[in-house]
Amino acid sequence: MGTRPMSPQHSEIPWGAIRALTFDCYGTLVDWETGLAADLRAGLAATLRASDEQCLRWYAEAEPRAEAGPFRPYRDVLRAALVDVAQQAQAPVRDPDALVRGLPHWPIFEDTTKALRALQSRFKLCVCSNVDRDLFDETEKRLGVRFDEVVTADEIRSYKPAPDHWKVALRRLQMAPQEVVHVAQSLYHDIGPATALSLRTVWVDRRSGRAGGATPPTQSRVRPSLRVTSLAELVSQIGIDPVDL
Repeated sequence: MGTRPMSPQHSEIPWGAIRALTFDCYGTLVDWETGLAADLRAGLAATLRASDEQCLRWYAEAEPRAEAGPFRPYRDVLRAALVDVAQQAQAPVRDPDALVRGLPHWPIFEDTTKALRALQSRFKLCVCSNVDRDLFDETEKRLGVRFDEVVTADEIRSYKPAPDHWKVALRRLQMAPQEVVHVAQSLYHDIGPATALSLRTVWVDRRSGRAGGATPPTQSRVRPSLRVTSLAELVSQIGIDPVDL
């Protein structure tokens, strides 16, 4: 079982000194668990008897296994993870591309677009995502926001929690870690490694403290600079006028 993070009682982020925000996308901006659960069911045989939560837990184990070893594109990771979940569920695969086709259509969290537009009025925005660029491009159209920078796994041939995404993002933004805050749902993929690189972090606890889900647990003590349960709450914490939303 992963260690729960230490949550500060107030923001430790000097927002006046921050020039850019980097974001995880799937899980933070996009409701990947709803999308994953539906597409795992679409990809597996009708004999599947496991609950959505069980399928997500299996996926949380399967995805890191698929990303281990020599780099391969995320669409291949999705295919391999689906086969892995099928084996654990003892349900044959009926559509090996269900996750690949489904990802660009996963639902956007209700608060995402308005919050991003408000945040972009004050900060540069960068996405650091473990996907292929063409898959993210389809999502970006639906987000309704054009990011200042985008760093995807296929460009840098690396998957988070490795540190490469942030190193590339900082170089492209031409900023120091002290000028950037990373915003993400995953303690394992994002908050832990970004903190290790001296970035301040905002943990968007989309599951509101519920264990499990599609994200692997972190085995180390992680202390985000700020915990919120939505991007709307983050906008409020920063002090952007709600009328901008």
